[in-house]
Amino acid sequence: MRIALIAHVRHPIAPPFMGGMEAHSWHLARALMGRGHDVTLFAAGDSDPQFSIHPVLPEHYETVYPWNDYVETHVLHDYLDSGFAAACRALLYGGFDVIHNNSLHRYPPRLARAHRLPMVTSLHIPPFDTLHRAVRESAAPWSLFTVTSAKQLECWWPEGPPPEAHVVHNGIDLLQWRLRAKGDGSAVWAGRISRNKAPHLAAEAARRLNLPLTLFGHIEDRAYFDASIAPLLGTRIRYGGHVKGGPLAEEIGRASILLFTPLWDEPFGLVAVEAMACGLPVAALDMGAAREIIGEAGCFAPPDDPAAFDRAITQALAIPRPIPRARVERYFTLDRMVGGYEDLYQRAIEARNAHAPAVDFPPIELRLTPPPVAKHAGSEDVHEPPPN
Repeated sequence: MRIALIAHVRHPIAPPFMGGMEAHSWHLARALMGRGHDVTLFAAGDSDPQFSIHPVLPEHYETVYPWNDYVETHVLHDYLDSGFAAACRALLYGGFDVIHNNSLHRYPPRLARAHRLPMVTSLHIPPFDTLHRAVRESAAPWSLFTVTSAKQLECWWPEGPPPEAHVVHNGIDLLQWRLRAKGDGSAVWAGRISRNKAPHLAAEAARRLNLPLTLFGHIEDRAYFDASIAPLLGTRIRYGGHVKGGPLAEEIGRASILLFTPLWDEPFGLVAVEAMACGLPVAALDMGAAREIIGEAGCFAPPDDPAAFDRAITQALAIPRPIPRARVERYFTLDRMVGGYEDLYQRAIEARNAHAPAVDFPPIELRLTPPPVAKHAGSEDVHEPPPN
């Protein structure tokens, strides 16, 4: 198949990954190419040059309009609209068999609905109002949607999912995340260093339990790091930097437990699955899809109960390492994920080609030429998602 894969453009689709969405698009593009598909990656122009890239923006927008400064402003809103309007024109006339949309922008699903383009839109975050409206207006037999967990299905469609909505769990390459027979007694935390990921809770628990802990990840919020993380660092709690995939897998694999501390409705928890593949049990805050994804490979605590989190850590340390690995092998492999997507690609193509009865849709307005860039916020339609 000739596939257009649209990525989120806040960061480049290149290692070291800033978050799970960037990792997802990168691994998906490689896996689809490995299966013989012709893939064009619609992404920031500074993404990995190994791919055939159609730039949505010249470079990822964090370099021009940092999210923390421009979220919910017309400046960022209109800049993204301009890039995605041009991308939609290329998608419309590009001759693609199917489009996989990971962008979080409202234009692509509306384009698919309006022009009968076979599309699978993956929803990697909880719903925010602008995209939520676009999703609800854009479902069609050829315009399908995926979420990464049953919990996310409930978040997006609390009244019950439509037939166009499906769960496809994220998957990882097990060759990159190898089972290690034994840990060294330490804990590890990995992810974006930001308030909603709450690594400070991992550090505080490690200090209470006198447990060695290493934190890995991009410092997204420097003020938060300086105020809440740096004072906790020392000989037993350290920051290991932002490490690429292979070395990061080695660092995680030698530890004995992952501390997973989301303070938001985490849609999946890719780092938990990566650690589980290395054999690490997980002590997790019971938020979002954490319990659904981690299952018997971990122990859980409410986000506001430090004593319960300490108990979860102690109990999780006793889980044998083959149990987390086996759960990943059952549910969260890259092959399983890509196979699920391929099935939906075929379904969308067949639905577009079928001579089905006409489908009635609510009115839709798709602007392919956005207005001039404004210099201030103020529109109710300007709502960017939380950082992925």
